[in-house]
Amino acid sequence: MSGSVEGETTDRQALSRLERAVGELLEEVEGLRGRSARHEVRVRDLEALLRRFTKGDDDPARLLAQVAELEEENDLLKGRIQEGREGVERLLARIRFLEDQR
Repeated sequence: MSGSVEGETTDRQALSRLERAVGELLEEVEGLRGRSARHEVRVRDLEALLRRFTKGDDDPARLLAQVAELEEENDLLKGRIQEGREGVERLLARIRFLEDQR
């Protein structure tokens, strides 16, 4: 009798482990499906981009020139922002000085 109860407990434990394993596998499959769908979208986007370049719609040399031009403009704008910050700091220093003179 105790052997039967012990066997049922062992069977339940085995079934519980099997259910957990199956659940974990199902979660992993769902995760892989999601990743696969994201990668399929990325592949389609990259293929479309590749078709644009191979058709000649976008000239890589022109794109490189645009990047260089934008980088120069970015550096110029960074310099102007820094000059503006320095001007603001000077104004704040003057305001503080005037407030201290009161």
